[in-house]
Amino acid sequence: MANNIEVKELLDAGVHFGHLTRRWDPNMAPYIYMERNGIHIINLYKTAAKIDEASEALKKIAASGRKILFVATKKQAKEIVAEKASKANQPYITERWPGGMLTNFVTIRKAVKKMAAIDRMKKDGTFNTLSKKERLQVDRLRAKLEKNLGSISDMTRLPGALFVVDIKREHIAIKEAQKLNIPIFAMVDTNSDPRQVQYVIPANDDASKSIDKVMTYVSDAVIEGLSERKATKNEAKATEAKPAEAKAEAPKAAAVEAPEVVTEAAKQEEE
Repeated sequence: MANNIEVKELLDAGVHFGHLTRRWDPNMAPYIYMERNGIHIINLYKTAAKIDEASEALKKIAASGRKILFVATKKQAKEIVAEKASKANQPYITERWPGGMLTNFVTIRKAVKKMAAIDRMKKDGTFNTLSKKERLQVDRLRAKLEKNLGSISDMTRLPGALFVVDIKREHIAIKEAQKLNIPIFAMVDTNSDPRQVQYVIPANDDASKSIDKVMTYVSDAVIEGLSERKATKNEAKATEAKPAEAKAEAPKAAAVEAPEVVTEAAKQEEE
């Protein structure tokens, strides 16, 4: 995948722009190329290498069947992350991070089940038996749950990885993932500490063009992993089907041979 990551494309998207030099985190020094007009410039060759490394790891996680939870609650990242995660069929959080989302996952699942129960009420007609006031309350609850948890309704177990845009803003999500030893992938700007993340992608996490460019590479890798998983499943099914076909053909072959054996036995009796 490294060959597909063009440094010029990253440059055009403004991925190289860091924060003001006075706001930097010294631990980001290995990823900084230079300082220009009081702003740190990120080394895009290192960014490209890190995108490639993270993409390969995400592809393997997706191919294993585990989910990757995308987290981005900042205004300029919300829509981009929601779109890319949906395209890759992965869960995402773009509203406020629900405290205990990972560390208290059982409770979060109960809330998701509550949402499903409301949907069932509407389908089977139970909802219509409620009073007008009760229906309004249920609708409000459903809307609130949908806004905060709708995108993770298919996530039945803890994710295999977390992908974060802006680790300073999403520090609660980072801490929860660290407690549970969930691998963290993230876009890390020059004002953040990369030591909190296993897979660092040094990049401008404030500009929408930069976020879109990095997210495109990442989501494509996840989709590739899912395609590999599908292909492997299809191969396994085909392999299982072959022995069954062979067994079905075996009796037919025996039936064809049987008359010949009878004929030979009859000839021997005549002699």
